[in-house]
Amino acid sequence: MKKERSAGAVICRIEKGEPLYLLLHYPSSAKAKEEYWDLPKGHVEEGELEEETVRREVAEETGLSDLGIFEGFRETISYWFQFGRERISKEVVFYLAQTDQEKVTISSEHLGFQWLDYAKAQEKLTYENARRVLKKAHHFIRAKGV
Repeated sequence: MKKERSAGAVICRIEKGEPLYLLLHYPSSAKAKEEYWDLPKGHVEEGELEEETVRREVAEETGLSDLGIFEGFRETISYWFQFGRERISKEVVFYLAQTDQEKVTISSEHLGFQWLDYAKAQEKLTYENARRVLKKAHHFIRAKGV
């Protein structure tokens, strides 16, 4: 089975004392039969550290460049998907990052984006594994007093 590695982030910004989370709207594709809402992420390139991937992918996908990555938060999800006749095992590492930028400039890879409070973000995310990562990130932020 082929293996892929990606890195991404739960991105938040604070508005009126409350965290808002950035979700991206992905189109259907050869790898995804239907449109979906998820967290920003992308492939780890050869020789690249995970945090470098996060910063590069987030900048490419959203235009956000002022990320502050929280120390102590790193969550991994694993799943597999079918691409043509090939079954691919995928591991995605998520970090938690904060930005002060509200303006997002999405790439051509996406259909849209939304900044949402925790409850609405939980409802909007398509995949259960992303909801679990968001839940852990939200509890981490709250424990930090944000």
